[in-house]
Amino acid sequence: MTDPFDYDLVCIGSGPAGQRGAVQAAKLGKRVALVERRGTVGGMCLATGTIPSKTFREAVLWFSGNNQVNGGATQTVQRPTAPQLLARVDEVVAREGSVIANQLSRNGVDVMCGDASFVDPHRIRITNGGVAREITSANILLATGTHAVPAPGSEPNGETVISSDDISNLKRLPKSLAVVGAGVIGIEYASMFAALGVQVTVVDRRDRPLEFLDAEIVDELIHQMRKRNVNFRLGEAVESLTVEDGPPPRAVLLLESGKRIVADMALFSVGRVGATDMLALSNAGLTADDRGRIVVDAQFRTSVPHIFAAGDVIGYPSLAATSSEQGRLAAAHALGVSAAPMAEHFPIGIYAVPEISMVGAPEHALTKAKVPYEVGIARYREIARGQILGDDSGFLKLLFHRDDRRLLGVHIIGTGATELLHIGQAVLGLGGGLDYFLSTVFNYPTLAECYKVAALNAANKLAM
Repeated sequence: MTDPFDYDLVCIGSGPAGQRGAVQAAKLGKRVALVERRGTVGGMCLATGTIPSKTFREAVLWFSGNNQVNGGATQTVQRPTAPQLLARVDEVVAREGSVIANQLSRNGVDVMCGDASFVDPHRIRITNGGVAREITSANILLATGTHAVPAPGSEPNGETVISSDDISNLKRLPKSLAVVGAGVIGIEYASMFAALGVQVTVVDRRDRPLEFLDAEIVDELIHQMRKRNVNFRLGEAVESLTVEDGPPPRAVLLLESGKRIVADMALFSVGRVGATDMLALSNAGLTADDRGRIVVDAQFRTSVPHIFAAGDVIGYPSLAATSSEQGRLAAAHALGVSAAPMAEHFPIGIYAVPEISMVGAPEHALTKAKVPYEVGIARYREIARGQILGDDSGFLKLLFHRDDRRLLGVHIIGTGATELLHIGQAVLGLGGGLDYFLSTVFNYPTLAECYKVAALNAANKLAM
């Protein structure tokens, strides 16, 4: 009997969710295709998102001397040019793209480049350079990601008004930068440019940035950024944006309060919307919300039973790591394979300068839930490795249940925070707590010793 469909699963989008979903299906022996609108695989994650931004950060740290041992002082180095910073980004993106392409090829996934759109619930049209082809699939995984919300009243031009998607194509570094939006992306780039000596002003209508994080961690981040001359205009909203011709051209932001900010460049980071506008979702019986996102159930199934969605296009938590796991689980569910749900505790990493990471509950969530807890803190300056690295401002905070001493949350700011977090994540996931850290020996000198010091700090408080 002839199979009525060309494929068992077609993944639209080759970012972490689409890539992992395609590979999972291929490893189950299924016929799989992956559609990517760009000429290379990797999606937004590789093109303009996670990989370029984190590589850009490492280049910034290298040029600014912030990754060098200097006793905590900032080195004076020659200001780099945009091409110098982005050369490393291009190199890493090219290598990672080759790794992803090789993985897909090795697993027998058919990769097709072009814009995908639904013809009907099982049929997809792929258009590339005016040439179209159609394929059919028993199941479809939407993993199209997101794109930046444009600036109000002025489209990004890649020069004076930009979005985070434009960073990897910068031709010059500004002397002054206005960042509109103090979310994760806005704060990351604001801190990176400040580390280069750029005069940065951050504008956000909220009174505090990154409200989901531990308040003490955010306070330290703001303190460190202010030390690099970052100005915060919180509780403020942009009423209008204009571009003065110059020379040089400059962005002029008028705030609702009447304040006026003039900068060489304005970076708008006020959110992202799902990249679903080109999919012709109505032909498949689907709709997206007002931010282009697609609603799914616990198995990542949309309202159309054979169509699934995963990654940033479904909204929170919109992390590359969680998107990857969502894609794998969605493919398994689509193909009728039993799969355990995603782990309850997933890590969050914010690659600002300094770095931040967390897993589990922050203090304000525990307080709201009336959970009795105790805090243990270890400061990098108290740890030999912190002295060696010249990081005297970082710290690690552990939250323990006062009754059964279980670990409830881990919050870190400072060098290596996103790597250091995984020790706490493992203990949290396995149901461990204070007694584990008190009895465990850590390598010396390492930042991991912070766990022992923070546990001792909490134990002393509990003993009182």
